[in-house]
Amino acid sequence: MTTHRFSASTWHNVLGSLPPALTIASGDTVITETLDARGFDKDGVKRADGSNPMNGPIFVTGAEPGDALKVEIVRMTPIRETGWTLGSLSALVVDPETVRTLPPRDKVNWQIDLEALTAKLDPPVQGLEDFVLPLEPMLGCFGVAPGGGQALSTATSAENGGNMDYRVFGPGSTAWFPVGVPGALFFLGDGHATQGDGEIVGTGIETCFEVEVRLTVEKNRKLVWPRGETATEIFSVGNARPLDQALQHATSDMFAWLTGEYGLSPAAASHLMGQVVRYHVGNVYDPAYTMVCRIEKRWLPGR
Repeated sequence: MTTHRFSASTWHNVLGSLPPALTIASGDTVITETLDARGFDKDGVKRADGSNPMNGPIFVTGAEPGDALKVEIVRMTPIRETGWTLGSLSALVVDPETVRTLPPRDKVNWQIDLEALTAKLDPPVQGLEDFVLPLEPMLGCFGVAPGGGQALSTATSAENGGNMDYRVFGPGSTAWFPVGVPGALFFLGDGHATQGDGEIVGTGIETCFEVEVRLTVEKNRKLVWPRGETATEIFSVGNARPLDQALQHATSDMFAWLTGEYGLSPAAASHLMGQVVRYHVGNVYDPAYTMVCRIEKRWLPGR
């Protein structure tokens, strides 16, 4: 297995069938530095325009439609001492009468301590003078090119992944995506130093990272939606709007996972899911919302 250091020179605001920036073998590792969500690099220089500019695409040899691409997020090292968020809750997540009471949605700066791995408002807001957050790095936007010649904006998400803003997609987690085109064409970017569930201000703490991922092709593993795993859970991801449709996609995929790869009967899967499923909200800000259906591994057959 080979480790590749990939220095991007162009970035993309879509996930689609674009010329590969790097070609690797299945099982190889890639290390690359990302831009923030507005296209600024670790030195504060604007390198790209548009929303969530992506590094890539990375062509993984042997990946074909009908396979799955396994993405292990090995490491996310922060490389900039500043981050930013927006200064108000989104109007999408509050009652209409509450909207008029919200503060301005201006850009707000955060100071990131690269040694202590913490972040704090800069300058502090009254009442939050001692508010210091531990860093919990995550990839807000990553995935593969969709099939059918589509190119999907990095502002949204779909079956191929994209801008899911799910806070669990950080170091130590694994994601799987359905391969839609030869080589899978993997993209990544939009690193957050931390983020609450739902991305309810429209951002996490947006900054830059050196990201290390391992990409492996799993042949003939036919997926519909992204899946994931941590040390303690498996989860299925549904991306859609309205929110109930995203939940239906995630729940249906978990049901298919349990009855397919885990060999449970439909009745057994229903009983298990009915009592042990937990849901996370990935985001309720982007054009497609993200819902995540989770099961602790201790409940799975054979555990």
